[in-house]
Amino acid sequence: MKPSSGDPLTAALRAELASISAALEGSPAHGDREAARQRIIALFKRVEANVAELTRLKDEIRPLVERYKKVAASSERAPTVHQDHLNASTFIEKGWSLMSSGDPDAALVALRKALELAPGDAQAESLLGWAQMQSGKLDEALETFSHVLVREPSNALARVNVGYICLKKRVFGEAIEHLSRVIRSGGDAKATLYAHYYLGLVYLERGMFVDAESFLRQALGLGPNLIEAYHDLGRAQWLAGRREEARATWTTGAQHRFTPWAKACQDMLDRVDRGEEVARSTS
Repeated sequence: MKPSSGDPLTAALRAELASISAALEGSPAHGDREAARQRIIALFKRVEANVAELTRLKDEIRPLVERYKKVAASSERAPTVHQDHLNASTFIEKGWSLMSSGDPDAALVALRKALELAPGDAQAESLLGWAQMQSGKLDEALETFSHVLVREPSNALARVNVGYICLKKRVFGEAIEHLSRVIRSGGDAKATLYAHYYLGLVYLERGMFVDAESFLRQALGLGPNLIEAYHDLGRAQWLAGRREEARATWTTGAQHRFTPWAKACQDMLDRVDRGEEVARSTS
């Protein structure tokens, strides 16, 4: 997880980053440029070292979860909470349907109702985080997914969306780590589909269009009705200079009518016909 801006370590690194940036403003002399180069190298090494140390620390935290569970199990039994899983499943399905049709705000209502009926249901909570994420509530979504992963570290749906949040926050290395882990596990078809799609977006953001196209095509192979993948595959092809292929991809996506992403594909066709630029960023 990306440290908060109030973290002393992050604050110190950002202060050095800002200082180097200031030193490079204007037209610095050769000696000043060389000094800035050395500072950039040193800063990069410090960040790399801290990323490695934090990754090790994260791995050491996981055993604490099992220890906590053992301690909790030995304590007094908590009062039983009535759970209506049968009716909750109806709201879970409704929430997923609303998500698929591009209405995450309505999905939030259905999924919160599901959690009222079945508190702590991992599937409902994972989908709630997904709806929060698609509604732009990234910090709320990250908190929801973190709760799920503390209880269930193997939950692929939660992990794939943590990867997407890392993408949106432009923490690309951690995004790749989470998404690749989901693909390697291969236990959840839906999570595996979106892991390929989100990895395509990561590489598209980084300007690695060949890799982006590869993952987006794999996503479409796993889920031909994932219309947003046509939208972004077309962007990867266009930015790679293969404009007729991009037009063909957007045309295919636009044929899936009555969905927001089909409209987005048509909008891309209209945009390039007007001579407008195609953005690389998904933000």
